[in-house]
Order: sequence, then structure tokens, then C-alpha cells
Amino acid sequence: MGITIAGLCGLHRADQLYGESLRFERQLVWIGLSWPVMFLVTVIPWRRLRNLGPALFVVCLGLLVLVLFMSPINGSRRWIPLGLMEFQPSEPARLAFIMALASWLMFRENQQTIKGLVPPFVITFVPLLLILREPDLGTSLLFLPILYAMLFAAGARTRHLIAAALIGITMLPLLWQQMTSEQRSRIVMLFNQTDGGAVPAGDGFHLHQSKQVLALGGIYGSIWNDEPIIDDAAAWQLPAAREDFILSIIGERYGLAGVSFVLLMYAVLVWRGIRAALKTHDPWGRLVAVGIVTMIGVQALINSGMTVGLMPITGMTLPFCSYGGSSLLSFSIAAGLLMNITMRPGYDVAPLPFGQQRKQ
Repeated sequence: MGITIAGLCGLHRADQLYGESLRFERQLVWIGLSWPVMFLVTVIPWRRLRNLGPALFVVCLGLLVLVLFMSPINGSRRWIPLGLMEFQPSEPARLAFIMALASWLMFRENQQTIKGLVPPFVITFVPLLLILREPDLGTSLLFLPILYAMLFAAGARTRHLIAAALIGITMLPLLWQQMTSEQRSRIVMLFNQTDGGAVPAGDGFHLHQSKQVLALGGIYGSIWNDEPIIDDAAAWQLPAAREDFILSIIGERYGLAGVSFVLLMYAVLVWRGIRAALKTHDPWGRLVAVGIVTMIGVQALINSGMTVGLMPITGMTLPFCSYGGSSLLSFSIAAGLLMNITMRPGYDVAPLPFGQQRKQ
């Protein structure tokens, strides 16, 4: 909730810099919907939700196929128009994937073998490839760290996971061929970025302006300054300031102190989520907790990294913080499920060690 409030402060500052919009008010509406849903999810015992994972995953796969037939927006087919809003299926698909994968792994031991790793990878690559076709490189690649974290928690052997990662590295040229020219340019730009001099054109402009706006905040931010540090309006330009680069706006307004506080809240959230997973004895609950924590932590790391040029610009939003109803609602449901698991960490059937399969 604190991260969401920080996002609202960033949206308010964006309205001051770039003109009034309805996004601040719309985000308030989404908060009014998302927070009650988050707490509602904590009320229903999570074991009643466990069997819904595979069905929700199938529904989300159908929506990921449907979205490919929608009219493109800014060159991408990521949204399904629903009149007053646009729904992004890739957002709930990640949580449904976590729940479905946990259902597959919960009482199995064959993930400790190479053959046993094949079904989880198949479950992962189906939504990954569909989202990559939108195209949405950042969201699609987020499935891989979630998969590895859940496999590790389920008892997969480290050497098998390393071998699978090495195989994936050898397939990077194939992935490169599947990328659009825009996605390739963003990766190339990451290694060609320069500070100072003329403002670059194309994709380099986004990164240059992100670092520029972030730097304008200094240590304590512009909130303490009566006058702008720079009179040149071009220095403040930042495309997607309310979505992908909301952290840069927060940094401009509240400085390094404000950015550090936001990142600290993410660290606390991840730390508490890991503690919840360690204290949860039921296999499904622990696996889902690990998946949710990985999803939130990795996405926050990628988004904050891309604002300062440590990661390629992928169009990935900052969890709970960026403008967007589908993202906020999906992450709020995930947070509610994580709190639900924390509140009910006991065994479902019998007090067996996690991952141990009963002998027949």
C-alpha cells in the first residue's frame, strides 16, 4: 500500500510536469477496487483456491491467444478493449501460471530428474511464447526466473537447473531472430549508451531522458526547490513517465532519498514473502509464495534497472506503483494470496517435510 501511495505521488508530479490528465483519478478508482479485492482474497482460506489454478491458467491461455487478434496499439497487441477500460491478459496470466505450476509440482519428486523437468518447462514456454508474440519481451522473460525459483523450492537439483540454463544460453541466437527490430535496438542501445553530449534519437532518447530526469532530483528532490533547477523544458521530457518510468519521476520529486525508500519497501516485501514461504509447510502454499515473491522482486529489479541503464528497456511496469489497472489489480490479488498463505502456514493433510512424497 505504501508503494502504491508513492506511485500516486509520482502521478501527481507527472501531471505538474506534463499537464493534467485523468490518470491520477483513474488510478484512485483502481485502488478503490484493488485494495478491497486484496483483502477479500485473504479472507477465503487459500486451500479452497488451490484447485482453481489449472482452470485459471487455461482461461488465461485462451485470452493470450485472443489478444493476438486485437487491433495493435503502439505496435503491440497486449490489450483487450472492454469499453471503459483495456484489459491486459498477460498480467493475470503470471499469477495463474504460478498457481498451476505449483499444482503440478506439489506432490512430485520427478523434478529431481532431467525427464521430470520437461513438463514444467512446457507449462512455462506456452504462455511465454504467446506473450512474446504480442510482442512483450520483458513480461515473457519474467516467466523463466519464476520457473527456476519454484523448481529450486520444489527440490530440483542445482546441476540440472544450471544445465538447463546453459542450454537456454545456447538458444539465445534463436531468440534474437524472433525479436522485433525495436526489441533488438533496445538491447543494442544498452551497450552503446553514453552520458553527456547531444541527446540521442530513437530508443536511446528514452534512457537518456530517464537518467536526466532522475538526476534532476538530486539527493532530496525538487520538492524543496521553489524554482526549477533547469529552465530548459526539453530536459524534463520523459515518454511513458506515468507507466514504465514512474520511478524516475519519483526520483525527480523526492530525490535519491525517495527512490531509496521505495526500493527499501520492495526489499521488505520480498523479505517478508521469503519468510512466509519458509514458514509454510504445505507444498502448494510454499511454492506459490516463492513464485509470487520472485515475480514481484524480479520485476521491480528489472524496472528500476532499466531506468538507470542497467537493464534494457522492456516496457515492464513497476509493481504496485506504475499507472495501470490490470497490473495493480493482478499484483493486489497476488499480495492478498501471499498474505493468505502467511496467515495459514499449517499442513493440509499431514505433517510431512516439504516435498516429501508418501511411499505407497
